[in-house]
This record gives sequence, C-alpha cells and structure tokens, in this order.
Amino acid sequence: MNIRRHLSTAAVAGASVLGLLALTSCSTDDATRTDDGKLKVAASFYPMEFLAEQIGGEHVEVTGLTKPGVEPHDLTLTTQQTAQLSAAGAVVYLKGLQPAVDDAIAQSGVENIADAAALTSLEAHGTEVDGHDHDHAAGEHAHTESEGGKDPHIWLDPVKYAEVAKGVNKTLAKADPGHKADYQKNTDALVKKLRALDADFRDGLKKRASDTFVTTHAAFGYLAERYGLTEEAISGLDPESEPSAHRIRSLHSLAAEHHVSTVFFETIANPATARTLAGDLHLKTDVLDPLEGITAKSRGKDYFGVQRANLAALQKALGSK
Repeated sequence: MNIRRHLSTAAVAGASVLGLLALTSCSTDDATRTDDGKLKVAASFYPMEFLAEQIGGEHVEVTGLTKPGVEPHDLTLTTQQTAQLSAAGAVVYLKGLQPAVDDAIAQSGVENIADAAALTSLEAHGTEVDGHDHDHAAGEHAHTESEGGKDPHIWLDPVKYAEVAKGVNKTLAKADPGHKADYQKNTDALVKKLRALDADFRDGLKKRASDTFVTTHAAFGYLAERYGLTEEAISGLDPESEPSAHRIRSLHSLAAEHHVSTVFFETIANPATARTLAGDLHLKTDVLDPLEGITAKSRGKDYFGVQRANLAALQKALGSK
C-alpha cells in the first residue's frame, strides 16, 4: 500500500513537471502572439506601420513605436516600447533613420526583421552640405539621418515602396507560415494600388509649366527623381537644420529663374523658415507632407490619401494642366 502510494505520488509529481514544461513551452511560443492568436508586429514609424497593417491584415496586431505628430528622427523609446519590440514576432523598420530603434532591435533577439533600407536601393539626395549649396537635389551627397549619407525617404516613391512591401511580405510569411497565402494576396493588392498611384503621378505631372519646387527639408528626392522634378530644400535632409545665408540667397535666385510659385512646408515641422522665405519672395505657401506621421492636420487619412493630396499640391504649384 505504501509502495503504491509512493508510486502514485511520484507519477503525479512527474506529470506535474511535464505539464509545467509544456506550459512553459507554450508560454514561450505564444509570447509573440496575442491572446486571440494574432502575430505581434512592431513597426518603427508610420510608413512601416502602414505596410505591416496592409499586408498582415486580420492576422497581425501592429504596434507603432512612433506616435502621430512625433518627429520620428528624434524618437526615444520607453521601457514599455522596448518590451513590446522584444516580444514581437516580427519587426518592420528602416535602419539608420531612428538610432534608438536600431539599438533596441539589435538587443531584442527578434528573429524576423524586415529592414526597408535593405529591401530597395538607397541613394544620396540633399541640397546643402556643410554650408555649401548644390542646386539640384537628385544625386547629391548631403548630411543625413540615414546610414552612409543615403536618403531614407523611400516610401514617398510608390515604386520603391512597393519593393519594400514585397520584402515585408516575406518576413511576415516566415514569422507566420500558416497565413502565407493571405499575406501574399494582401501584398498583391497593395502593390496594385501603388502601381495605380505611380500612374496617377506620372499622368498628373506630365504637362507642367515648371519642374522645380521648394520645400522645408529634402524629403522628396526619390519622388522628384521618379517624376523628373527638381527638389530644392531650404534645409538638407535633417528637418531641424538651419539653412545658411548663402543657401537663402541661392533660393531667392532660383525661385525667379525657375518660376517657382510656392514654398512648401510640412505638417509636423516648424513652418517659420518656409513662411519667411515665401513672404520675402511674395510666393504662396502650401503643405507637402513627407508622411512620417499621420495627424489630424494631415490631408488624407492614410498613405494613399496623403500621397494624392501631395500630387494635387504639386500639380497646382507646378502649373500642371
């Protein structure tokens, strides 16, 4: 009787240990999923968040690390955000844009990472380098917040953004192979919409009176290059940098030479310099949104809405017919 009791107790204890190990294993596996089974995805800022949501659809829960209205370049992460990132089953970000995010990802141990900077080619754009002017934005080296002096604003070019979308699709499919077919279907639909947006820009800017536009900082180099435009930025790639006196004088000259009608400012950057320049030159002002964060002031509720508002603003400023 005592032997049986001892065996029974040992069996129960063994079963308990096995059960605890099984629960621990499940808990570890489920750490990257919500209670209802969705894959947890961390996205560094709005353009990456939008891709994750569009491609992941109902199978993912996306946490954006940069809140609306916050300048993404200056982001600092809270302890809670760092924990959310570490618990993610997948991360979508753009290396070199946000140092705090880069550091957190390097320490997170997350296996499935989509780096937008590695999913398409980056180029050097900018207007002002160490106080010296370059009249044309495309192809010039500049001070930048991205690695190697490259312009990070790839999402403003629908073609490059579609290339990034395809890479995000692969990352989500690897993290969650059970829904691979749905991720592919969502990606195909998104790429189709981006191709339509590209066609709208091409057709909408085909007949124009001017090729040159002036904006606060050099966020639109890829867009300008894609559609044969010339971006002239008051500052360089860094939205917080102050333009030199020489740069301001240069803008006065080129505005007259290229029949510039409008100075563009942004929704989340200080418009003071743009408005001062426009006032000095008796030019109009308007918004060209770099889409780094959707706010209540944004013209459009999502990526496509804001991009079409940007197209309308460019058409008006460039005298498109």
